[in-house]
Amino acid sequence: MSNHLTASARLRLLLNGADIVAAPGAYDGITARLIEQAGFPAVYMTGAGVSAARGYPDYGLLTLTEMTDSAGTIARAIAVPLISDADTGYGNELNVTRTVREFEARGVAAIHIEDQVAPKRCGHLDGKEIVSRAEFASKIRAAVAARRDPDFMIIARTDARAVIGMDEAIARANIAIEAGADLAFVEAVETIEEMASVPKRVNGPCLLNIVPGGKTPVIALGDAQAMGYRIAIMPGALLTEVLHAADQALNLLMQTRTPPAPRAGASVAAAFRRFGAEEWDALRRTYNTLDAA
Repeated sequence: MSNHLTASARLRLLLNGADIVAAPGAYDGITARLIEQAGFPAVYMTGAGVSAARGYPDYGLLTLTEMTDSAGTIARAIAVPLISDADTGYGNELNVTRTVREFEARGVAAIHIEDQVAPKRCGHLDGKEIVSRAEFASKIRAAVAARRDPDFMIIARTDARAVIGMDEAIARANIAIEAGADLAFVEAVETIEEMASVPKRVNGPCLLNIVPGGKTPVIALGDAQAMGYRIAIMPGALLTEVLHAADQALNLLMQTRTPPAPRAGASVAAAFRRFGAEEWDALRRTYNTLDAA
């Protein structure tokens, strides 16, 4: 795949391929690099993870600038395309226009915008409210019109399943596709049957959100692909594991009062190599050579 293509163009090529695009969730440069180095073709910036990284629950407490700042950090840290949570678009159609341009300017390949009333809540929590169909459609139209790169992808997320029901969620997904959205994202389906029905009933490509412990059943990526999904995001793939591992390590440190011994092959230098130390070392050698000359 050519490195001269934009991230958005590379994501479109992936979507046209045979395999589902699997994008585990990152919330900073470390987790994004780990996902890329593990071999995944794309990274997803999880709003819940970014909220947690800033010390907040996923209650719609972060602003556009906080989210785009995090997205810029992640996009800069990786070479694979970044798909990002953009919440409700942070206001009306004017705000959505700015939202698209800010994410696009930071090298993000795609964003999803949802139909929740602000401040939004995690899609797998109760107590959500949604805007009207007309308001949702107008935001999607504004988002589509705002992009400067025609390959930049607008993903329309609807949270209507939990508020009104599955039929309304499908209707909104189709309205969004008609308004120009590139993909539909029906959030928080509650059964395998509902999950399988989405790609059959939506008039465009679909994204599946896999959240262990949430409202949606967890399935294998191959099964999601067989259902017809083109993207699978996994927001908690690292966050929940990091929390568990950190709790274990800290509890052990508290009990033993002894820092852990280094793992086999682990070193400070090896850790920095995973974040581009060799490239920066090469740059320094180049400039030193020029100075000497």
